[in-house]
Amino acid sequence: MNIFDGAKHQLNLAAKHLELSKGLLERLQTPDRTIQVNLFVKRDNGRTQMFKGYRVQYNNFLGPFKGGLRFHPAVNMDEVSALAFWMMIKNAVSDVPFGGGKGGIQVDPKNLSESELENLTRALAKALSPNVGPNLDVPAPDVNTNSKIMDWFESEYSKTTGEKSKAVVTGKSIKNGGSQGREQATGLGGFFVLEKLVEKLGFKKPLTAAVQGFGNVGSNIAKILHDNGYKVIALSDIKGGICNTTGEDFNVDLVKKCREEKGFLAGCYCVGSVCDLAKKYDGVISNEELLELPVDILIPAAVENVITKNNANKIKAKVVFEMANGPTSPEADQILNRKKILVVPDVLANCGGVTVSYFEWYQNMHREVWQEDKVNGRLKDQMEKAFNSVWEIHQSKKVNLRTAAYILALQRLAQKI
Repeated sequence: MNIFDGAKHQLNLAAKHLELSKGLLERLQTPDRTIQVNLFVKRDNGRTQMFKGYRVQYNNFLGPFKGGLRFHPAVNMDEVSALAFWMMIKNAVSDVPFGGGKGGIQVDPKNLSESELENLTRALAKALSPNVGPNLDVPAPDVNTNSKIMDWFESEYSKTTGEKSKAVVTGKSIKNGGSQGREQATGLGGFFVLEKLVEKLGFKKPLTAAVQGFGNVGSNIAKILHDNGYKVIALSDIKGGICNTTGEDFNVDLVKKCREEKGFLAGCYCVGSVCDLAKKYDGVISNEELLELPVDILIPAAVENVITKNNANKIKAKVVFEMANGPTSPEADQILNRKKILVVPDVLANCGGVTVSYFEWYQNMHREVWQEDKVNGRLKDQMEKAFNSVWEIHQSKKVNLRTAAYILALQRLAQKI
């Protein structure tokens, strides 16, 4: 099944445990609005090129549509619809007053100059301006987008509409109304959930972890784990990764610096206070091999569908902690459940980002500025409450954590109808 069908399959599994009307269930399987735009951008060489842009507004039962914008060659309507659906579930699980939305542009931003990237972002903002706004739909960063891109989007929205509202997007730079703590929010929120899980399961530290993906989410949670006594023994990015089979954990700060200098992780075998570049080949590992390592915590933090029916039987971790969106296919989910591998679903594990996005939106709307300690403290409270609510359903209904999270979300959505 494609990614959107897989998302709806998860919804139907959870719905079996609730008495929902047929009409509500049908409505939850279809987005309220899908938007496709053609963006014409003048390249540096003088030629004009067309790019496809997408925005899916899934529903706004709980509040304004909310979800990121990704710039990636694989962006399409099915993917964006599934991601918007997951945002609907995620926002309900984290108990923030937003509905589900998602969007993006089908483009490889690495092939654009900075001026071309800015022009493309502004073209998207202008095209979407009738359909977004602080009380309507609030975009945010996602794959290959960042605070600079959000600043451009906000600027063009204000220019096009004449409305001067910083709250039209979140994930902005601090100087432009962004929130303290937003950069590491997804990773830190995941850490708070993981700590509660470790406590519930009675695991003893130090625990070993492998992280697939070294973007904002993967690098941040790897650093937070390293700083809090976990042994991060394997890391990877799109070009491959590094693994330390001796059990020593990597110095994530040095790994990050090394990767920034070299452009890839495979040459960044950084343990303790040094990077042993001689181990460039001895310590190399593929993304596929990383997933199969016998670690306590496996963290897919890259893209969708990396754990499938083809490799699920090879997973040896005790816990799969989904920091990416949709990294486990429904077929793989069934296999992992049979193997008694605990899967912490994306809609719980990675909802720290949208939680702090809500904090940023709230600060903008009320003209407040919170210090980082306040942001992180409220994030911890919100994530722990979400975990405890999901865990209670997991225990009382004897269902896995993914189904429990969906049940919680459906209960909250049904209350707003």
